[in-house]
Amino acid sequence: MKETLSIAEARRIALAAQGFGRERAGTPGSPAGTRQLNLAMARMQTLQIDSVNVFARSHYMPLFSRLGAYETAALDRLLFGRRAPYVEYWAHVAAFIPASDWGLFRFRMDDLRAKYGSKPDGWFVRNAQIVDWVRAELAERGPLRPAQIEHDAKQSRKGPWWDWDVVKNALEYLWLFGEVAIAGRRGFERRYGLARDVIPSEALDASIPRQDAVRELVRRAAKAYGVATASDLADYWRIADRAAILASVNDLVDAGELAPVTVRGWTTGGRAAKAWVHSSATLPRRVEATAVLTPFDPVVWFRERAERLFDFEYRIEIYTPAPKRRYGYYSLPVLVGDDIVGRVDLKADRATSTLLVQSAWWEPGKGTDAAARLADELRLAARWQQLEAISFSHWGDATDDLARVMPEARRHHAGPGEPVALAPDERSAADGSADEPGAGEPAPFPETA
Repeated sequence: MKETLSIAEARRIALAAQGFGRERAGTPGSPAGTRQLNLAMARMQTLQIDSVNVFARSHYMPLFSRLGAYETAALDRLLFGRRAPYVEYWAHVAAFIPASDWGLFRFRMDDLRAKYGSKPDGWFVRNAQIVDWVRAELAERGPLRPAQIEHDAKQSRKGPWWDWDVVKNALEYLWLFGEVAIAGRRGFERRYGLARDVIPSEALDASIPRQDAVRELVRRAAKAYGVATASDLADYWRIADRAAILASVNDLVDAGELAPVTVRGWTTGGRAAKAWVHSSATLPRRVEATAVLTPFDPVVWFRERAERLFDFEYRIEIYTPAPKRRYGYYSLPVLVGDDIVGRVDLKADRATSTLLVQSAWWEPGKGTDAAARLADELRLAARWQQLEAISFSHWGDATDDLARVMPEARRHHAGPGEPVALAPDERSAADGSADEPGAGEPAPFPETA
């Protein structure tokens, strides 16, 4: 690998590491199968969860972006089935990981218990009685949904603390501490079980020293990113321990798995940012990808990295009042070739079987020659979601270009002052209806350290 890279070369390395340097495996007539899903999961290492369901739930999209069409039921079996090979944990925030990796996060479970589970005036200690009761319910009855526990509690006890919030809080703390694991979902509602009833015993009993676990997670992040700074590696698993990250990087350099590299244009504080390339990374001559990305795709989930790689400034506007939105409620980055060239705000209107393109924008100086490729991607996305038609609004500088190459599409009116109407199962944490914790903030990390 070269010792000095251009930003374009770093982009191609990063995209290839994430699986965008290969031909997609799935079409609507021949969807990608379980083997391809597992291989894509292995490249990403983790799959972030978000409850927004305007177009498709976020955890479905990275697989579509990389593989093309596949049956979401096949992924559901991998993620939610009995004795599924994947399980949810606070990895890169709430995310799916291989169940066999449970022990890698024991240090995080211990840290969270020390932070939230031991303070005398903290919620967990103050509500020890309800926590014990919830723990006993799971031991006696097996995995349960919060509503099942809350119903029985109200039948047998009285008092203001027997409500859904308290039961849910107890379950969430026990999950963060590793006592409880997610045993699948019904719809999108979690089922909680004692970890011993969900996690394979060899993973549950694994004792991995903290620095060994951090080193392994840094190694995996480096492989998944291809080329990365220290802050990139820290953010992949939201590890805030600066010393542990640097020690892991040094160990991996000594082992020959990482090599220092300079990426021209990556700077901090007026100096070149330190970066490393993984030994398995490849530098393709070209990347000919076309994809619509979820905001929680590893390619863009660390906004600082997205700006360094793609000069792409990205913020989700679900928290922004509708009249003040610049791009749309839930705009999705558009990857064409090896660059992010635009963003589209999509909604699956199930009632009319229509993919609504509520806004579409090109990035400054990019994308105007990419309309045909994006149009094909939107057609594929509609077929994947079993939608029969596509309709464009007039909001955004890319809508006319797209409509011109999609004569079959309809046009509708929408603009920044028109809020998106969401069905109950489409809402996000922005309106308080999701059962996922907040995303948190990336760990700050000085690049010149």
